[in-house]
Amino acid sequence: MAFLSEKGRIETSLAEINVTPLVDVMLVLLVIFMITAPMIHSGVDVNLPRTKYVKTITKGEQFVITIDKYENLYFKSRPIDIRHLEVRLKDLKSKYGNIPIYLKADGDVKFAVVVKIMDLVRESGITNIQIVTKPVVYRKD
Repeated sequence: MAFLSEKGRIETSLAEINVTPLVDVMLVLLVIFMITAPMIHSGVDVNLPRTKYVKTITKGEQFVITIDKYENLYFKSRPIDIRHLEVRLKDLKSKYGNIPIYLKADGDVKFAVVVKIMDLVRESGITNIQIVTKPVVYRKD
């Protein structure tokens, strides 16, 4: 693009962008994401029981109920009261149909607590309950 200066000369503008600051910012952001990405994980950490057969979790939106070793209840990584869980599940049932609900329970949780949560899920109308476990690791000596 050309324009006239005060002296009447035709001058052109500098059409090049200085990319050095942009590269500096992008490298800093890249380092920040590389450091923080491994720290970000979804869900609540629980000591899952180990089984020989482990089904892979399907992609897409996952509805996970977690019971930690203190028998605290979480729905999609957020703490939830057992009374509110049934209402939430009924809303999901009406919106999505019979979706899979993944149940993660710490290995130290009493079986009665797990059965109570499974029963609550079934009462809400959802019958597709998947129990999440870890695979058994065999050591080769």
